[in-house]
Amino acid sequence: MTTFLITGAGSGFGKGVALRLAQLGHEVIAGVQIWPQVWQLRQEAGAAGVRLEVVKLDTTNALDRAHAFSHDIDVLFNNAGVMHTGPATEVPESLWRESFDVNLFATIEMTRGFVPALVEKGRGRIVFVSSIAGFGKVPFLSPYAATKHALEAFAGILRQEVADYGITVQTVNPGPYLTGFNDVGFSSMHQWFDADTATIAVPSEFIFEGTLPGQYDPEEMITAMVQVLTGESNAYRTTLPTEVAAQIKADQAAEWDLTVPVPTTTSQESSS
Repeated sequence: MTTFLITGAGSGFGKGVALRLAQLGHEVIAGVQIWPQVWQLRQEAGAAGVRLEVVKLDTTNALDRAHAFSHDIDVLFNNAGVMHTGPATEVPESLWRESFDVNLFATIEMTRGFVPALVEKGRGRIVFVSSIAGFGKVPFLSPYAATKHALEAFAGILRQEVADYGITVQTVNPGPYLTGFNDVGFSSMHQWFDADTATIAVPSEFIFEGTLPGQYDPEEMITAMVQVLTGESNAYRTTLPTEVAAQIKADQAAEWDLTVPVPTTTSQESSS
């Protein structure tokens, strides 16, 4: 019997994957950030008729992590994350730090805590939820993208370092799926951004309240995540939707030959 531990299972992909794995008969430990989510997810599991162990697991909390490390697991699904948006040079420092604390440092600590036991077993799987932002560059998404670019580097190097110990490392890179995560991330800018005093303007399409248009049904990504977690898919990187992945690849290729405008100089500057 395979035992999975999922972080960020209180909502979105984490909740969907936890319930799906439980429905398939797997042992699932679902970590959620706050106590009310513990109660809520237990109720949802009961209503769905599945067995799910729900624990409080704020990945930035050392006590919560220590409790999580007491579990004997086979697969770690590093899914917990936050998104903050806004002009790169105007996002408050506290939000930059929170982004790295949750998306990168806490994820590294969760991984560090379980690797020794997986090495001792000689087998295991670690899956990271990255993003298309992990190798794409969406304007006004710099804190989130920066953390995911860093996570891509960590996952890629870890994959090589633990391969000889029977541990598989993979990433999943979702595009814009309708889980609420993207909507909250973009609307969170309203708490601090002031267009009247900002140095960098934000186009109106990036400032909204409600549902971000053009998002996809998350079922596709949940199914793909389960396939990766159970070993049905051995792809190192799973990026969906397909059309978004194709666009990101094209953008990356074009960037190799990208040029930037050459600054113009005045006659006075040239003669000085």
